Amino acid sequence: MAGSDKPQIYLLTPPEFDLPTFRDQLAAVLDAHEIACLRLSMATQDEDRLSRATDSLRETAHDRDVALVIDSHLVFARDHGLDGVHLVDGSRSVRTARAALGRDAIIGAYCRASRHDGMNAAEAGANYVAFGPVGASALGDGTLAERELFAWWSEMIELPVVAEGNLDTSLAARLAPITDFIGIGEEIWRQDDPAKALAGFVRALG
Repeated sequence: MAGSDKPQIYLLTPPEFDLPTFRDQLAAVLDAHEIACLRLSMATQDEDRLSRATDSLRETAHDRDVALVIDSHLVFARDHGLDGVHLVDGSRSVRTARAALGRDAIIGAYCRASRHDGMNAAEAGANYVAFGPVGASALGDGTLAERELFAWWSEMIELPVVAEGNLDTSLAARLAPITDFIGIGEEIWRQDDPAKALAGFVRALG
């Protein structure tokens, strides 16, 4: 798809949220925009909170035919009827996740800015790779997934690629011709009207 059609929106939850409030916000965004996939990306290690959020957001997403994956937690993905898992350790756990979740599960691998790790994830059987962050931030070590990485990937590798991390609309527009998915999360959730904020990104993607 990269290089031909405009990328689809890959939506991330915030790391922290009030569940009833966020569920309403999420429903409004999903009703207003076409979303390819939703990723539950909570920072909490509280199993009860994570369980309640998983079940609630799965219902919200699946009611609208949107796939839901979760960061890292294979057992949650399997036991809560999710569509798959997003691995944050590059290619290292892809084969383990595939064995645990089966051939039909969505397995994504976040590979930071490593072309090598991305290729290993593809070879191991990931359904997509994600590179990032693509925008500058004072957080992290300052390493960015540059436009050249996405340009090379879209030309050489068939596996879908996600661009994520500190996006703005101009950066999203620059990456649109060479990515399959644009990962949007806190960029919209910290705004008063997330659905309206996402509309700005959708317009930027063409």
